[in-house]
Amino acid sequence: MAVLRWDEAIARCRQWRQAGLRVVFTNGCFDLLHPGHVTYLAQARALGDRLIVGLNDDASVRGLKGEGRPINSEEVRGCMLSALRAVDAVVCFSQPTPLQLITALRPDVLVKGGDYRPETIVGADEVRSWGGEVAVMPFVGNYSTTALLQRIRQLPD
Repeated sequence: MAVLRWDEAIARCRQWRQAGLRVVFTNGCFDLLHPGHVTYLAQARALGDRLIVGLNDDASVRGLKGEGRPINSEEVRGCMLSALRAVDAVVCFSQPTPLQLITALRPDVLVKGGDYRPETIVGADEVRSWGGEVAVMPFVGNYSTTALLQRIRQLPD
C-alpha cells in the first residue's frame, strides 16, 4: 500500500464512513518503528474498523525532534507503517500539527499515546464536535525511539 495523497485519504475515509465503518485516526513521526509503535497501532485499530495514520513529513519531524532527525525518510517510514496489518492507510502532513488533516478526514475516533492528556490533544474538540471520540492509549513496555538511538550510538564501530 502506498502513502496516500490528501485527496485520496479524504475520499477513502468518506467511502469507509458511507459503508458504515468506524474510522480511527492517529498521527506521529514513527521514525524508528519499534514494538511499542506496533502495539499502539494495533490497539488504536481495535477501536474501529479502519485505521488511518497521519505521518509527519521530514521537515516537520526535524522541527519537532531537531537536526539529525528523522533517521528514516518519510517514504521509508510510510512504507513501514503501510506494511503493518493494523494500518489501513497512511497520509503525510507538513503542518506543525495534524489539525488540518483531522478536520479534512473527520475520523470517528482520534487516538494518541499515553504521554498525552485528552484536553491537550490537537483536534480533540473538533472530533467531539461531530460526535466522535477521543482515546488515550497507555504505553506498552519501555520503548522509545530516543532510547533506541542512544543505545545505537553506544555501539562500538
